[in-house]
Amino acid sequence: MPALHVIAIGRLREAPEAALFARYAARIRPTPILTELPEARGAGAEVKRRESAALLSALPAGAFAVALDPGGAAPDSAALAGLLDRWLACGRPVAFLIGGAEGLDATVLARADYALSLGRLTWPHFLARAMLAEQIYRARAIAAGHPYHREGRP
Repeated sequence: MPALHVIAIGRLREAPEAALFARYAARIRPTPILTELPEARGAGAEVKRRESAALLSALPAGAFAVALDPGGAAPDSAALAGLLDRWLACGRPVAFLIGGAEGLDATVLARADYALSLGRLTWPHFLARAMLAEQIYRARAIAAGHPYHREGRP
């Protein structure tokens, strides 16, 4: 099975968000490979440009790139499970790209094969990692027919 990657701006170290990410990542097969990139310094536009360049540089060759962006599609969990199955079936690594506080530059969105939104609310980019890991775990559970996802419950 192709590798799963989460490539993110910022280093969590011992933050509670790191433990939450690790909790879900440990349950996912294949286990996602986390690449943390340093946050850039400077004016907003320059930070966004530098961080986006770093994300693109860290992208594995030939990867199916999924950019986390508020303007992206917001599938429900069952639809995300189907999407992830299709992406993994292509035989390419799947890489989720999470920008920093300034978001993603247009170059990342242009390179992305898919833009995924975690909803219209604003989330801290560190917390987005944990939420993404939980949704990937949920998607894999749905695909496997596991009762973790209880469809139809409010």
